[in-house]
Amino acid sequence: MLGASGALTLVTVAGLAAGLGREWLLVHNWGAGARTDAFLVALFLPEAVRMMLGGGLLSSAAMAWWQSVPGADRPAQLSRFTFGMASVGAGLAVLCWLTREGLLRLIGPGLDAAHLVAAEQALSVLAWSLPAFILQAAWSVPLHADGRYLLSGFASLAYNLPAVVCLAWLGRDCTETAVAWSFVGGAVFSALILLPDVRRLGLPWRELRWSGALMRQMGKQVAPLLGSALTGQGVALLERVVASYLGDGVITLLNLARKLANLPLVALTAVSQVLLGLMSRGQAADREPLLRQGLAASTLITTPAALGLLMSAPALVALLFPGVNGTDRLAPLLGWYAVALVIAGWNALLARYCHAAGDTRLPFACDLAGSLAQAIAMPLLAWAFGLMGLAAATLIGVTVTCAMLLHHNGLWPRVNLARLVLVSALPLAAGGLSLGSLPAEPLLRLAVATVAGLLCLGLVATVLRPWRPAVAP
Repeated sequence: MLGASGALTLVTVAGLAAGLGREWLLVHNWGAGARTDAFLVALFLPEAVRMMLGGGLLSSAAMAWWQSVPGADRPAQLSRFTFGMASVGAGLAVLCWLTREGLLRLIGPGLDAAHLVAAEQALSVLAWSLPAFILQAAWSVPLHADGRYLLSGFASLAYNLPAVVCLAWLGRDCTETAVAWSFVGGAVFSALILLPDVRRLGLPWRELRWSGALMRQMGKQVAPLLGSALTGQGVALLERVVASYLGDGVITLLNLARKLANLPLVALTAVSQVLLGLMSRGQAADREPLLRQGLAASTLITTPAALGLLMSAPALVALLFPGVNGTDRLAPLLGWYAVALVIAGWNALLARYCHAAGDTRLPFACDLAGSLAQAIAMPLLAWAFGLMGLAAATLIGVTVTCAMLLHHNGLWPRVNLARLVLVSALPLAAGGLSLGSLPAEPLLRLAVATVAGLLCLGLVATVLRPWRPAVAP
């Protein structure tokens, strides 16, 4: 598992770097203000679809179905699956384009009229990236089932690279429409790079037709996962709505904080994809040892990363955005998101544990409970603590989801939870207590945070040893 996860992580690092470069160029060219906020409001819906699909929505729903299809029937079924999902994507694009004005007033009600018009022009282009996102996710299902993870990992780079080139080439002269078309081009490119391998699996053009039975079956599997994903995106939408009333640039800061805090989740996504494939192929008795091993690997990835991010946040902001107005509040925001990383990583694997057994409803119910807790806490904490309250609400939400997943799966005594909590909480607590004594000079602070992260990596690896098959406690 770790070998396949490591290879997938390596090929997605370039895509991650391109995504971060995209965000940096947006802020560098347009600043952390109302203009960037407006474009990010327009990008919210397409990016939400991409994140849901990239997070395994379609893969988790369709993997068990694909594994059950007889080998001789797979080419025809793949063609019908392709046509059906492409049709769904085209329908969503048309719906998004037709309702763009209302959608933007819902997502960013605090934006002024001029910036809402700019956001509407951008979304009228960005909507056409949706069919490519859905097609790319659909084609990833048979490739992952066949053990071909690497090519899908390049999709992130293919998506982000045109936007990076556009923003770097045109600089401050870059318009919202030009950037939007670069995102659409990247989405199409990310799907097309999978086509040669999909054709080798079999994609007969004569079978490209609508299959009502297949799409109804997919609908039944996707519905609980979609409900869970939409709940999460609904909370993200509420976060955008609240942020739009907290002043210019707040949406941009939230977006940057999430992008930086989610850096370790690239490796975690790889672990989740490989773990789902392994558990769906194995017997029920094999799932718990794989889950324990996956949780140990997740803790090894996220805890050192969260510690390094917590300690280095001011240095990262100073180095990435020198002289950019409005970024001074980004560092403490990053600290809050860093702490939530570890628990979010566990949640992803606990959900895959259910998906591998064909249960998509329980993760939805648990995620709904966590999202509800976050939604209730968000306006209250934002009113009391401003921007930091939004991040604190996120921590509450992921904690409730984790507790529910463990409880309803009966996993509290069977996953070495106490050891996982201790090995992650102690380094993070020590890092938080040391923040006041860290050097102010950015490069020196970054060096200290890097050393602390490496020491934490060694400690967690020594205690958990995720490369070994996990035994029951």
